[in-house]
Amino acid sequence: MRRTFIAGNWKMFKTMSEGIALVEGLKEVSLQVEGVDIAVAPPFTSLYVVFQAIQSTPITLAAQNLFHETEGAYTGEVSPGMVRDAGCDYVILGHSERRQYFEETDAMVNKKVRAALAVELSPILCVGESLDERESGRTFEVVHRQLREGLAGCSEGEMGRVVIAYEPIWAIGTGKTATLEQANEVHAHIRNLLASLYHTEIAAKTRVLYGGSVKPSNARDLLSQPDIDGALVGGASLEAESFAGIIRAGVPG
Repeated sequence: MRRTFIAGNWKMFKTMSEGIALVEGLKEVSLQVEGVDIAVAPPFTSLYVVFQAIQSTPITLAAQNLFHETEGAYTGEVSPGMVRDAGCDYVILGHSERRQYFEETDAMVNKKVRAALAVELSPILCVGESLDERESGRTFEVVHRQLREGLAGCSEGEMGRVVIAYEPIWAIGTGKTATLEQANEVHAHIRNLLASLYHTEIAAKTRVLYGGSVKPSNARDLLSQPDIDGALVGGASLEAESFAGIIRAGVPG
C-alpha cells in the first residue's frame, strides 16, 4: 500500500528564523501521526538550518529546484550535490511557476530529473495543464507529454524514487475549482500512463500527489480519492496549524 505523502512548498517565503519557527510548530504533529510521510521545501537559504531543526523528527527536507550540472561557472545556480549536501531527500522539479516565469521546458526538466536521480535525490515531478489547455480538451495530451518527456531515460529502478505531482494550473487563483472527480480522473490517467511507459507494478507503487490549492477544509475529501496519494501544498503549508490539519487529514482511516 502506498503511504500518504504531504509536502509543503514554501516558495519564496520564510527567512531562516521563520523557517525554524515553522518546523518547531510541526514537530508535535509529525511525531503523532502514523502512515503519513512529511516533507518541507524551504528556500535555498534556509535548507540547512531547517535540516538541523528537523533532526529529531520524521520530517524530511526538499529543495524547490536545482541546476542539472554538477559544478561549473553557473552564477546563481545550485547543483544536485549541493542540494543533497544540505540535507535534502527530495527536490521539486517542473513546478508550474518555474515553467511559467522561467520558461522551463520539458527537456530542461528532464535534465534536472536525471541529475537529481544521479545523486540519489527523489524528484517530485510536477505536471499539469493551464486553463486554456483544460478548456480546449487537451488535459490528457499535456500531462502525457510532460510525463513522457520529463521521465525520458529514467530506468525502472530509478522510478522507485520518483514522485509525481499533478497541478491543475487552471484551478489555482482563477476562481475555478477542480472537483474531486476531475482531480482523481487525472491521477488515474497518470497512473495509466506510467503503466504504459513502464509497467503496472511501477504505476501501482508510484505516489501521485495533488497540488491544486489544498487546504485543511478540502484535504480529507481529496486524500480519500483512490488515486490521490498525498498533496503538494503551497500557501497552507506556511502556517503550522493549517499544514498540521492537512497532515492529520492524510492519516489512513
